[in-house]
Amino acid sequence: MTQPFIALILLLLAPAAFAQTTTQQARPEPAIVTIGEGLVQAVPDRAFVNITAESRAGNPREAQKRNADAMTPVQEKLRAAGIPADAIKTIAYDLQQEWDFVNNRRVSRGYVARNTVEVRVDAIDRVGEVLEIAVGSGATSVGVIRFDLKDRAKLEREALRLAVADARAKAEAAAAGAGQSIARVVRIEEQGTVTRPPMPYLREAAALQSDASAPPISAGQMELRAQVTLTAELK
Repeated sequence: MTQPFIALILLLLAPAAFAQTTTQQARPEPAIVTIGEGLVQAVPDRAFVNITAESRAGNPREAQKRNADAMTPVQEKLRAAGIPADAIKTIAYDLQQEWDFVNNRRVSRGYVARNTVEVRVDAIDRVGEVLEIAVGSGATSVGVIRFDLKDRAKLEREALRLAVADARAKAEAAAAGAGQSIARVVRIEEQGTVTRPPMPYLREAAALQSDASAPPISAGQMELRAQVTLTAELK
């Protein structure tokens, strides 16, 4: 067989060999995909309370003045009770004209000013006291009380760790059921952490003023739930 003829055969065989090698390389490794969940429950140790003062007057300037006269004592007494200044912040303020309809005509009945501050309370057992101080100082409504955790990030990481462990255990169980085992974890995708807070608390100032003492507040439990998707190769 001449050398040129041998070279021609090799050239003809080369594409087929390359295609076979490419197919072998592209073949995916056997894998399993599982979803894991992690749940952490914790008692809230922090609360945020919304306190509102509402004032009315015949003109906008007087409505704002009356509102300032109502809200200033609230903030002063809260600070005097040990609430830090940086734990009190204004989250909403609005001034609106109100109207009545008389003989099918719109007639102004004055202006209303509303100022809402959010108060951070770092001790749950003081929430009732804060409500009592606010209402006794001139606030017209309190709520919503939102419960939270001071070290939320740490608990979210724990929920994530549990979710990964759950997904890994499911993958190992599924692999064992197929008579195989896990070679390695190739991917973990976090689906996020969902927090389920206790139900918020809302009461009007008039209802609070009728109570003889500060209302008892039960924080309940918060749930932090994490979910991950895990992909593992099988041996």
